[in-house]
Amino acid sequence: MIKNLFSVILAVAFAAAPALAQKTSAPKTEAQKFIDKVSKEKVLKGSHIGVLAVKVSGDTVAAINPFKRLMPASNNKLISTGLAINELGPDFRFRTTIAHSGFVRDGVLYGDLYIVGGGDPTIASGDSIADPAPALFAKWKKIAEDAGIKEIRGMVVGDGRYFDGEFWPISWQYEDMGTYYGAGGHGLSFYRNSQDILAAPGKNPGDPVTLEVVYPDTPWMTMYEECCTGEKGTGDELYLYNTEFAPVSVMRGTFAVDRKPKVESCSNPFPELTCAWAFKEYLTANGISVAGGAAEVGPDGKIRVTPEWGRGLYDAEAAGKLTKIGCTESPTVEQIARITNWRSDNYYAETLYRMIGRQNEGSASYDACCTAEYKALAAIGVNTNEVQIRDGSGLSREDYLTPEFFCNFLKAMMSTKNYEAYMRTIGWPGHGMYEYRLAKEPKALKDRIRYKSGSIGGVLSYSGYVRPSNGKTEDTIVFSVIVNNCLASYDVLRPMVDRIIALIAAEN
Repeated sequence: MIKNLFSVILAVAFAAAPALAQKTSAPKTEAQKFIDKVSKEKVLKGSHIGVLAVKVSGDTVAAINPFKRLMPASNNKLISTGLAINELGPDFRFRTTIAHSGFVRDGVLYGDLYIVGGGDPTIASGDSIADPAPALFAKWKKIAEDAGIKEIRGMVVGDGRYFDGEFWPISWQYEDMGTYYGAGGHGLSFYRNSQDILAAPGKNPGDPVTLEVVYPDTPWMTMYEECCTGEKGTGDELYLYNTEFAPVSVMRGTFAVDRKPKVESCSNPFPELTCAWAFKEYLTANGISVAGGAAEVGPDGKIRVTPEWGRGLYDAEAAGKLTKIGCTESPTVEQIARITNWRSDNYYAETLYRMIGRQNEGSASYDACCTAEYKALAAIGVNTNEVQIRDGSGLSREDYLTPEFFCNFLKAMMSTKNYEAYMRTIGWPGHGMYEYRLAKEPKALKDRIRYKSGSIGGVLSYSGYVRPSNGKTEDTIVFSVIVNNCLASYDVLRPMVDRIIALIAAEN
């Protein structure tokens, strides 16, 4: 009787999910048996778990709480990268324009040299797909020289107004926003909108921590130190707190006395100014003098200059009309999306998310991005009525998605013209960041899995595809496994989830 009732409930539930074919008998798979068993174990007591694995043909491989709204963490990147490839195109490239105000006469620019951002997240990123900063700066310098500029009487100005609106979603936790993984996507970025700070403990607990900026240089910034050396064994608990409203940050927390010096990678809310400063320094070191220093265009359209800006001085309005003299382009969206998924890169994910909003809604504000995303999902047949998405990376704790939603999205992507490009961006066990996942499973099984992980305090998720061993598209499995509110360590939880995924993959 109980078994028959479960069959009826499952059948009714899947009738509400038209994106998936409907063969809805209760699964009797080994994956389902294992899920039913572990969901009752002590390690998951008090936690929420949702699982759905379905063949494209409609056969249900495993299901438990498939419609429960859960925080997906970085599984959200599967959506932002997929939609970026669909909406922007896999070959789309961000463009950065070099321009100037004023006029050029006898090799002298009587005006300011502008770096006009177009959203490129790879500027000085350090990734192999992008030019290193010196190589990129050499290209920008040549653009200036080809325009006849040998001396600049004005400033080098970073202009990131291409992305309007807030730099961070308001739903992000404040302690995350000062970290490298909490750097937002800007219209003009530099060094992944981050800054490396070397931290070293004092000789005794309670002593000050020594902090030194490594790269990039930001001489206009003031950093207050409200941190101290911690007791032995207490680890690294340093957090940088900053905002985009003033060039001030505070380092708080403790750094254990037994720790070796370590580079803390923190967010930098002023990448436009940082980029302008770094390029100005490059120009002056390579034969082009800059009389006016570096500046950025603030959200209000006014130029904020260094070093006076640190004392609150605002200069004139930014130039209303610029003379464009050249541009450089980023790697392709497919290349950027691949790093986004393989490295689980929040910064790249947010940039892709904001670019979709900028292109489709004319604004990169998070409200516009949300509207653009929901429209893009509707266009490929994915219902968003029962879910909520607040960002592109999954760092928001107001993202509420269901396993059923992920399966519908992944299946919908299979029908797009960019599906294979999308698949090339998704990792698999045994490679890259998943090198040690499913370590005991056969290579033939692991090679058929394409998935993305997600983790944030109390959350672990994996969603993706299992390509069929028989080569029949209809036997492809789309799956999503999401655990929330779990107090167990990832070392305990991950092997359990690995086993679920391996048993799902064994079904085709």
